[in-house]
Amino acid sequence: MFPLPFSVIAERHESISGGRHYLACSMHEYDVTLKSILTRPGSALLNALTGTSSLRWLNVEAPQVNNRRVDLLGESPKGDLVHIELQARNEKDFSLRMGEYLFGIARRYRRIPRQVALYVGEPALRMKDSVEGSGWTYRFRLVDIRDLNGDHLLASENLGDNILAVLTQIRNQRETLRRILSQIAAGSREERGKALAEFFIVAGLRKLTGEAKREAKKMPILNDYFEDLKHDKVMMAMVREQSAVAVKESQVAARLAGLAEGRVKGRVEGRVEGQMELLLGLVGKRFGSVPPRVRKRLAALKPDQLTSASLRLLDARTIDELFDE
Repeated sequence: MFPLPFSVIAERHESISGGRHYLACSMHEYDVTLKSILTRPGSALLNALTGTSSLRWLNVEAPQVNNRRVDLLGESPKGDLVHIELQARNEKDFSLRMGEYLFGIARRYRRIPRQVALYVGEPALRMKDSVEGSGWTYRFRLVDIRDLNGDHLLASENLGDNILAVLTQIRNQRETLRRILSQIAAGSREERGKALAEFFIVAGLRKLTGEAKREAKKMPILNDYFEDLKHDKVMMAMVREQSAVAVKESQVAARLAGLAEGRVKGRVEGRVEGQMELLLGLVGKRFGSVPPRVRKRLAALKPDQLTSASLRLLDARTIDELFDE
């Protein structure tokens, strides 16, 4: 319906500030899932955001921006760059960070990108789309996904669009969940498991994962996938099938998602210990060595607090921001 021929450059991330390459991991499952959906062929949402249906995806890291990576950077057939940033929470200085990305990309590619920020959070959007100074204004396009046409996404032939419709301003919550699940059930056998896993993750942004699972249980064709998902089989299949742009990221995200949900009843202590070990590794990779005081604070967190700290790691500029409520 919306053809999107694209190619993904490598399985590694290319540094804007130089020719060095390395592998980096995303910090939570929402980010990975949304990027995976947006970079697939036929995304009506991508077309609505950028006005183009043909992008070649690049993975890059902006220099000296607290080691943060640009979420998505695409190149049109005409050579225009399009930068897409995904945001799940209001961030005080988000417009400044977008400006840092703009100049980081410009330094690396010698071209100014067109920028779009997609807000998918539950709280009302409060961020600004511009920064003004004496005689100058910097502005980017800031889109609240709730302002997009959910019916248009539900009518798309792309399963990813159907799934993302749950984030829009839907009129009948239960009916929308059932419609999305019906479209997942109508997909190919290879698509169903991955789409179901993605749906449960995305529904979490609206606190609808429980309701989505209850509705899924009512559909016999999805029962096997639902049971497998409890034991990470479908999630791990989703990880293996991720595009090269996110394959390393989704492996970590799947692990975080599994730890957050809990794989086996009665193994809470082992789960928390594993979650702590993984979080410490991610913190060390992001900020370098983990100070003893931080280890002590993390060790004192409850399971739900550990999960919150893991999700905050993506946007944290300092280690201390992991503990912000």
